[in-house]
Amino acid sequence: MRRGLCALMMTLVLPLAACGGGGGNEAEALALEVRSRYLEMTACAGHLELTADYGQRVYVYGVDLTWEKEGETCLTLTAPENVAGTVARIANGETVLEYDGVMVETGELDGAGLTPVDAVPALLTCAREGFLAECALEDWDGAQRLHVTSRDPEEEPGSGVETQLWFQPDTGALLRGEISSDGFTVVTCEAVNFTLTGPA
Repeated sequence: MRRGLCALMMTLVLPLAACGGGGGNEAEALALEVRSRYLEMTACAGHLELTADYGQRVYVYGVDLTWEKEGETCLTLTAPENVAGTVARIANGETVLEYDGVMVETGELDGAGLTPVDAVPALLTCAREGFLAECALEDWDGAQRLHVTSRDPEEEPGSGVETQLWFQPDTGALLRGEISSDGFTVVTCEAVNFTLTGPA
């Protein structure tokens, strides 16, 4: 995780007074329940469709994710075809990106140093530790989804780094995530078959 993003990742002890929106107290209670699931999970996995927007260039990646609390984060690219098989391994704050044994460089998406490789760990960290600025229950095709917005508590909406996450309320499964920088969405992530594993 880049240092520039760490300022956003506030701890759970920060107050939830700012959390509001549709659903009121029910949304706040669900946000706390989901937060607990992510703090207690020992592993998670899923497939992600990640869009990285550089302004002049937009890239779409398919990513298989495995994360272990006591191990490493492993991101395996499945698309586009020319980079399929590239594996990023993240452990102890160090990132290794390999393709057939060759190191691969990715460009930064914002001034804080966010890259596409950093985006997925950033979303997971935000689910566990991000300041809950807003939370609401939303209707998606007749089903409720929990929508949580995190940002630095000193920042106004639409400024600085802002992360939005959508969860399945009953399981806590991640459905969608977005990271924006000063109001411009640099990362969009759609999650498929996302699962969390709790303590044994």
